[in-house]
Amino acid sequence: MQTARRAVIDVGTNSVKLLIADVAAGEVRPVHEESRQTRLGKGFYETHRLQPEPIARTAEAVWEFAETARERSAESIRVIATSAARDAMNPTDLTAAVERASGLKTEIISGAREAEWAFQGVATDGELAKTPLLLLDVGGGSTEFILGHGLKKSFAHSFPLGTVRLMEKFPHGDPPKKSEFNACCDWLENFLHHEVRPQLAPALKNETGEIRLVGTGGTTSILARMENQLDRFDREKIEQTVLTFRQIVAHRKNLWKLPLAERKEIPGLPKLRADVILTGVLIYEAVMAEFGFNELRISTRGLRFAAVMDE
Repeated sequence: MQTARRAVIDVGTNSVKLLIADVAAGEVRPVHEESRQTRLGKGFYETHRLQPEPIARTAEAVWEFAETARERSAESIRVIATSAARDAMNPTDLTAAVERASGLKTEIISGAREAEWAFQGVATDGELAKTPLLLLDVGGGSTEFILGHGLKKSFAHSFPLGTVRLMEKFPHGDPPKKSEFNACCDWLENFLHHEVRPQLAPALKNETGEIRLVGTGGTTSILARMENQLDRFDREKIEQTVLTFRQIVAHRKNLWKLPLAERKEIPGLPKLRADVILTGVLIYEAVMAEFGFNELRISTRGLRFAAVMDE
């Protein structure tokens, strides 16, 4: 069985992530993972133009991750970009900067491809492939809702809903005011009810068997780390975590009442994520409330796991 060592650099709205993995016969064994917050979406949603400073930070992170991949003998390095890049009026500013810095070309993937890969990546966990699941991949600029069983999908759609996008739409004080929370919450509930429900509800109704809600992406991994007070990323412990709706609400209440400096001291919450965690936890709470889910399973797999398998 031939093994190939490959790297994927994922350029998101909030952060750039690296996965170096050994791939053989459809199995992915991570060798090295790393994340760098570059906030590519900062200042983006007013003009729909990527800004020079976030572009420069992002290109530098891609270059550093490419060097790490080469040092660890990756046979191939793939750069993919998601929501902010595909929505931008000036995506070539980003792709040109990345190519100048690292010599690598960037693939800007569609929302449909992002949803497809997120589901494929999560399905590499045999336990989650056994039952119907609704996968939520909450990113900085978009959220993918994917419903399926095993590798068969019955619904997949990318919505313009993300942690950075929501934070920029509803800026808040420090600590957030009750009125700021209410405005964000009301908009989110309205969006889910009028934009997501009409598309997703019929597919949920047609699915047989109990549907599990599974979250992938930074928000759910951080919530699991907070729940378990993990000071570092631990895939096994994170994926064993099941969060109830009540626990999600408790985390949201605590996070939204604290100033940024105090949120940065919460065990398990990376300091650089202490701002976007507010909108991240709110998105999961709102989805669980809208569609009646009482438990949230967590996957650390997703987009990069599928991209590294795809040739």
